[in-house]
Amino acid sequence: MNWRTSSYSNGDGGNCVEVADGVPHTIPVRDTKNASGPALFIPATAWHPFIKAAKSGRLNAR
Repeated sequence: MNWRTSSYSNGDGGNCVEVADGVPHTIPVRDTKNASGPALFIPATAWHPFIKAAKSGRLNAR
């Protein structure tokens, strides 16, 4: 899989995610700082709701 920094990442290095292309109907996402760690495989239909939830802070770890 070829990973690239998401356009949704901020530029300060603190909240960066990478996405991979080429997986049909799926958006793979991982933490840039933990490339060998787990990845999320989000259905393409859930991508925009996922981004909206992330931007609103509803997905922040506590």
